[in-house]
Amino acid sequence: MMRSAVRPTRVTLFLMTALITLLPLPAVAAKPHHKREAREQILALEQQWRTAQLNDDVPAMDKLLSDDYLGITSGGDVLTKAQQLDRMRTRALSLTSLEISDIKIKLVGQIAIVNSLARTAGTSDSVRLDGSFRYTRVYQHLPSGAWKITNFEITRIRGGREPEASAN
Repeated sequence: MMRSAVRPTRVTLFLMTALITLLPLPAVAAKPHHKREAREQILALEQQWRTAQLNDDVPAMDKLLSDDYLGITSGGDVLTKAQQLDRMRTRALSLTSLEISDIKIKLVGQIAIVNSLARTAGTSDSVRLDGSFRYTRVYQHLPSGAWKITNFEITRIRGGREPEASAN
């Protein structure tokens, strides 16, 4: 009688051990899929940002930027979300061409860091903004599931030198 009481306990213990051992495997297998999905979402958002910028689409840009957004212009000015949207409304920043290449995305937890090369034509505060720039854009993945742009910084590539696009 004791023996039959022990057997279910051993079987239960064995099954629990097997389940615990197997549980981490699906979680590990899901990570590459999650990162691939996140990268695809960020690439789509980069395209939405580009389209909004070229079309002076303030409502679209408003949806892309986080409420605590901070951007640093090529001239070193720090802009809040409200200031960035105002620059679009008044056309203080107006791009007629924006070609993006050499996109690199680094995912760190709930943050995506995007580095790219942008070739632009247009004006910023009535000054020509033609040329090549490197930029960093930071996205934060919010509990709602949405990605929002929280930071941006752009640097002009000086001296006419065009960097070669590196492999991603």
